[in-house]
Amino acid sequence: MASRLDPGDNITISLSGDDAGELHGYWEKLSAGGKVNVPLEKQMWGDEFGACVDQFGIPWMVNIVQPQS
Repeated sequence: MASRLDPGDNITISLSGDDAGELHGYWEKLSAGGKVNVPLEKQMWGDEFGACVDQFGIPWMVNIVQPQS
């Protein structure tokens, strides 16, 4: 039996980098009108991380790498 294709339910797009301003901007646009699953905030591993589904049903992960000391 073939399953029905639901666009966006078979991938997750990940954005990662150290440009906090740019990545926060992407997060604001991606999460607007969508659903935030994990708020973009500092995580136990030290980076900022968030996960959302945009208004079109596409899952996204954003990871903002923190400078190493």
